[in-house]
Amino acid sequence: MIISETDVIGRRTGEASPLLKARIAGVLYLIIIVTAGFAEGFVRDKLVVGSDAAATANNLLTHELLYRAAGAADLINLVCDTVLALLFYELLKPVSRSLALLAAFFRLVHVAILAMSTLFHFAALVWLRAAQDMPAFGTPQLQELALVSLKLHGQGYNICLVFFGIACLVMAYLI
Repeated sequence: MIISETDVIGRRTGEASPLLKARIAGVLYLIIIVTAGFAEGFVRDKLVVGSDAAATANNLLTHELLYRAAGAADLINLVCDTVLALLFYELLKPVSRSLALLAAFFRLVHVAILAMSTLFHFAALVWLRAAQDMPAFGTPQLQELALVSLKLHGQGYNICLVFFGIACLVMAYLI
């Protein structure tokens, strides 16, 4: 469904129409809502037990496949958010190129911080699986390190939301 446009001298550019770009952006947002809701609202909310490292470790190891699926959902979000940065830039560029670029920049910073935060999500499992490789650490210490990784994930997630919010404010101004 690529609608060809023509450039100044009448050649077809093959660029997607703004309507198609907006629809793709809508689909990507739908994917983000579902996958982020699954990862954050369903999986981590159910498996992480406050400050109880042992219970959290037990939950992660018992439901490891589910926990890994949440990490995969986070990775899908990263891809969708990166594409959204480009799509919104393209859609808002006619209003103000520099502000559209600023919004894209903040959105990509949000993606970069979220990527680092996702690393901490997976680090929790690395700590819990490291007993054989790290004999100096006992099980309770490794469980605490896993919980610290999850807390760092949460802090990174909160920080990335600041940049996401700034990107949304700039885009709202352009709209």
